[in-house]
Amino acid sequence: MPFERGRSGNPAGGPVGPRHRQQLNGEFIAALLRDFRHGGPKAIERVRRTQPAAYLKILTLLCPREHQVEHRNLIKELTDEQLEAMIEYIETSLAAQAGGPVKVIEAAAQPALEPSKPKNRLMLEADTAVGPRERTTRKGPPDG
Repeated sequence: MPFERGRSGNPAGGPVGPRHRQQLNGEFIAALLRDFRHGGPKAIERVRRTQPAAYLKILTLLCPREHQVEHRNLIKELTDEQLEAMIEYIETSLAAQAGGPVKVIEAAAQPALEPSKPKNRLMLEADTAVGPRERTTRKGPPDG
């Protein structure tokens, strides 16, 4: 038995639920906003003066409890095919922006150089005072 056009299969209507709660929430928030505009700043100032512990507790409740920061290198997680596709996409994007083909410089990564050992400041000063000279280390027994 089909229903008549424009009539629901439930004559009592839909369940009381999200739509009604949403309307209630909207009206409640609007009433709070009106009330806050009327006396909110004065009330906040009064609580701050008379009950600083409650004031601080409210402030801490407004802050997120836990904030997680993850450090990930997304480039290292990509496959070679994904990297090649990204490079191709970037090249075509640059070519479209430049209005013609783009020159790409091919290069290979080289290992980083090890940092040099810091020089002795005293010897550096001595070198500048009398001029640099080559230092040799003596091996063997000391002269005596």
